[in-house]
Amino acid sequence: MTTSSSKTVLTSTKTWIWQDFPICYQTQGTTGPVVVLVHGFGASWWHWRKNIPVLAQSCRVYAIDLIGFGASAKPKPGEKIAYTLETWGQQVADFCREVVGEPAFLVGNSIGCIVAMQAAVSNPDIALGVALLNCSLRLLHDRKRETLPLSRRYGAPLLQRLLSIKPVGDFFFNQLAKPKTVRKILLQAYANAEIVTDELVDILTSPASDPGAVAVFLAFTSYSTGPLPEDLLPLLACPAIILWGTADPWEPIKLGRELANFPQVEKFIPLEGVGHCPQDEAPELVNPILLDWILERSR
Repeated sequence: MTTSSSKTVLTSTKTWIWQDFPICYQTQGTTGPVVVLVHGFGASWWHWRKNIPVLAQSCRVYAIDLIGFGASAKPKPGEKIAYTLETWGQQVADFCREVVGEPAFLVGNSIGCIVAMQAAVSNPDIALGVALLNCSLRLLHDRKRETLPLSRRYGAPLLQRLLSIKPVGDFFFNQLAKPKTVRKILLQAYANAEIVTDELVDILTSPASDPGAVAVFLAFTSYSTGPLPEDLLPLLACPAIILWGTADPWEPIKLGRELANFPQVEKFIPLEGVGHCPQDEAPELVNPILLDWILERSR
């Protein structure tokens, strides 16, 4: 990957074997509460590279690559693995028990927020709190499609059926995984175009060349079931905080604010002019908020 100053402060990654598959993770920090960082769809622990060193000054920080992403194993769907939010939630919970060894604060971005909540709901003993950064609203979920415009309501299922045809799916993924295409997508997701660097594009495109990456991508794009954030939030046995970039084009803050109505949510903090991945686009805003909340809850 491209060399940058942000990478020099990070140590080499470690490997954990989960259900016979190698899982990649990064860890830093020797004192303080434990924090586990969970990336979004198509990303990896590298998406937290601007947060790990700062959080590690006061916390013991772990950032995991979910199975199917980053440098973790990418077994074919059905090969003992189903790529669902329940699977990833159990992976995070097992990681907390087997590697971390104690309850942790779970921090997620996008789909990683659902994974963190699923882990905390299914395994309440492993979570001290959950921080959600631009939580995926899963607007293409079967239970939500009726609320969408007609084009999206019927277009998404049609695209899912087309992608299930292997040659079509392979071609689509190969086009999507090109650096030029990834850059265009990131320029939609990030309000500040200067943050979309060659390093960021490389972080997201490099794992796409791994065997199995296509199958993982297509398995999740056809996944329209599973938990929604409004299903999981009321079941949390721990407190939650929500941060939301107001310029997110994919997960509208107007809809995101509705999640703040659940009593488990202690704070809902809008981040003005920030896009879908605030931990990467505005770490100078996100890091102090997370640290203050985590340390306050740890007293």
